[in-house]
Amino acid sequence: MSEPSNISRKPGRPRSVEAQRAVLEATARLMETVPVRVITIDGIAKEAGVGKPTIYRWWDSKCALVMDTFLATAAPKIPFPKSGSATDALSLQLKRVIKLLRGRSGQIVAEIVGEGQSNPHVLEEFRRRFFTQLLAPARAVIERGKEIGELDKSLDTDLALDLIYGPIYYRLLVGHQPLDAKFSENLPKRIVLALRAAQ
Repeated sequence: MSEPSNISRKPGRPRSVEAQRAVLEATARLMETVPVRVITIDGIAKEAGVGKPTIYRWWDSKCALVMDTFLATAAPKIPFPKSGSATDALSLQLKRVIKLLRGRSGQIVAEIVGEGQSNPHVLEEFRRRFFTQLLAPARAVIERGKEIGELDKSLDTDLALDLIYGPIYYRLLVGHQPLDAKFSENLPKRIVLALRAAQ
């Protein structure tokens, strides 16, 4: 598992790094087997074989730890291609996101958002960590497409991100339609038509 990029590390402290990794791996194991709402710092500490002060050295809440764990496991599964057109990159990554969210990862996102309905801190962490870290590469691809004329230069990038990912989270959270293979094929095609510059 890769480590969250927003955590400062002290040089010459291998045990500290090992403990941090143990906490992330323990959290990941718990997230795979039980709902997010029942996970506790006590439970994570017991699973990781560390004390609670060790966890609070890097994370100020269970929510922050869950977010970092999710990002560390999810981000490597939905990379953007390093070459090719902007539309091809968006289409491929979009299919990867849909595939990821079909499984337990999608349930975890839904559980986090659900917990956020009664805890504003959870939603704030979700927006700050999830959207900032996972959508930053998509934003860069869109801006590149606009610069080279592949995408509509007048396109509002924030609106484009909503158009691209909004339908996925709508289906995930509302559940009125599945995140199936047909959706995975059709959505990228429609998104590309909406974003592409007029020929």
